[in-house]
Amino acid sequence: MSIIEELEWRGAINQQTDAEGLRKLTTEKSIGLYCGVDPTGDSMHIGHLIPFMVLKRFQLAGHQPVVLIGGATGSIGDPSGRTSERTLQTMETVNENARKLAAQMDKLFLKGDVAASGFRIVNNHDWLSEITLLDFLRDYGKHFNINTMLAKDVVASRLENGISFTEFSYQILQSIDFAYLHEHHDVQLQVGGADQWGNITSGLDYIRRTQGHEEEVYGLTIPLMLKSDGTKFGKTAGGAVWLDAEKTTPYEFYQFWLNQADDDVVKFLKYFTFLSKAEIDALEQAVKEAPHERLAQRTLAEEITKFVHGEKELEEAQHITAALFSGDIRSLTEKQIETGLRNMPQFEAPKATANLAVWLVDTGIVPSRRQAREFISNGAISLNGEKITDVEAEVSEDLAIGGKYIVVRRGKKQYYLVTLVD
Repeated sequence: MSIIEELEWRGAINQQTDAEGLRKLTTEKSIGLYCGVDPTGDSMHIGHLIPFMVLKRFQLAGHQPVVLIGGATGSIGDPSGRTSERTLQTMETVNENARKLAAQMDKLFLKGDVAASGFRIVNNHDWLSEITLLDFLRDYGKHFNINTMLAKDVVASRLENGISFTEFSYQILQSIDFAYLHEHHDVQLQVGGADQWGNITSGLDYIRRTQGHEEEVYGLTIPLMLKSDGTKFGKTAGGAVWLDAEKTTPYEFYQFWLNQADDDVVKFLKYFTFLSKAEIDALEQAVKEAPHERLAQRTLAEEITKFVHGEKELEEAQHITAALFSGDIRSLTEKQIETGLRNMPQFEAPKATANLAVWLVDTGIVPSRRQAREFISNGAISLNGEKITDVEAEVSEDLAIGGKYIVVRRGKKQYYLVTLVD
């Protein structure tokens, strides 16, 4: 299966500028290709990850991926997918974000045989910052027709509410990027999200206009990712799912994938793992025959967590998951509780010994003492994995993990983290 055939099977292609030409080119030789990300934030989230998974597949197929960090374009803002002007950031912030994004890219692409990977990170600030205003107008601006630019979806969608010249010029800068990478890094393919189609085709036109119509350059976009219920992929009640372990812990990351619906999991296995067709077909069959075992979801969570965070972090996420499921809370370290359980409902309580029923009400976990006693007598309350059925039981500092944390489970799935304070 060629790389293009694999991408088609995985449902990872939305549009191509020349499908047959690209298929032929990628089977005849190794090519350079790139995808860009603007440093408007200090971390990517899983929505950003989708086109870079395509880049990674090309890398594994023997092609040379180039990641472009938009140190210049990120300072002005891409109008794609937006209804209003982006708030401009200081160059200090942009540069710091660029540094952090580059570190994330290194982690994703510098795996395996680094010497043969051909992977590079470039920053468009290196060349765009060298262009003067007169150079921009004379040497670049004259190659772009205003009527054509206005017709691009990315611009047309903004005309009703208005668009600044700054953001309007974005597609020119992205075209310069493609031309620069084609000339200096032998890049022939740009990969981007569906909303980048207008920018990508502008780049192709510019390259052929300035470097020759015979130049072999191509564009490929990925589909907009939606869940089976039509909602946007990658968002949770708590917000975005980040690649940065400080923003979304590996445990939270693992849980996000583990909780995917049966209707979505096979699609996500195709998009976000490097499993073979035979392996994914077998998992699809498992979803149909034994959905309660959630083998596909566990495999998805394992594969993508290992890819983004590494084997050690995956093992820790699995350990926390198993401890919560089994109730073996005391097997968790203080650090694992802090990082893995930080988003569960949290309360504080004094270290002084107290009656459990009163303590549950005082912390806010249960609204009344009557309900607290009912929960306890019915065996619905566990402290750090130990079921408590004595309504006269007491809570003390001795119960706490590290003398600090008590994890309360009410019923089967409701967890609360109580921190003991002086």
